[in-house]
Amino acid sequence: MRQKGKRRDSMNLMEEKRHKTKKGNKDLFLTALKTTVPVFLGYIPLGMAFGFLLDGAGYHWIYAFIMSLLIYAGAGQFLTVALLAAGAGLTEFVIATLLLNLRHAFYGLSLLEKFSGIEKVKPYLIFALTDETYALLTTSKVPEGGSKSRFYFYIAALDHIYWIIGSVIGAVLGSMLNLNLEGMTFVLTSLFVVLTIEQYFNSSVRFPFVAAVGAGAASLILFSPDNMLLISIILGTLILMGREKLIQGDLNMNKGIKKAHSAAAQPVKVQERSKEES
Repeated sequence: MRQKGKRRDSMNLMEEKRHKTKKGNKDLFLTALKTTVPVFLGYIPLGMAFGFLLDGAGYHWIYAFIMSLLIYAGAGQFLTVALLAAGAGLTEFVIATLLLNLRHAFYGLSLLEKFSGIEKVKPYLIFALTDETYALLTTSKVPEGGSKSRFYFYIAALDHIYWIIGSVIGAVLGSMLNLNLEGMTFVLTSLFVVLTIEQYFNSSVRFPFVAAVGAGAASLILFSPDNMLLISIILGTLILMGREKLIQGDLNMNKGIKKAHSAAAQPVKVQERSKEES
């Protein structure tokens, strides 16, 4: 009887844990869903614009689904449509895509700490890292008691789904309607600006934003608009690295001064003790 009672108790405990886990996952998903609403409002119309353009280039809507599922590159997909329409070769595709998406290398460097301890979902998070997803991952806090890997996965997956839905809707509607698409590609830029402003007001450290604006303005003045993006990213990164080294140098100097003071104070204490003993 006692053994049966223990088994029942253990079964009840396991059921309670499962119920709590399911409830926690549901709450985590709802939090991620609310967090990704701004991206949803931007990705649906922008994805539709991509679908319209792909249909206008003469491709079936299924290609919009495949590209958004397997490539998921936002601006890279718009570039792909232009290159396909121009009849570009593989070399042009590789070089253009590399230059356009090279900024993601800098995103990855800044996410090394955030992505620690999430080995299972890290490959997908790396694949699904867009400008908007990056903005959300760097500004959103994991709910207390929630799984960091699961929360980040929900954000990345939801953004991915929004993009797929928008591109497929656009491609399907594009095959049935004749629309003027002028200006629709600016939705991505405006969405990223909104997310950056939100990140600015939520952050207590403002110097990175000032450095980014300064680097962007200097690059725009000194270089052509076609090359300013990559140059401004490199310049802003160098500024932040230089500032970090200065801060570390000041900290090391302060530590050295404290050690010197403590070392100088020790002989004085020894002399005082010897006087008291005598």
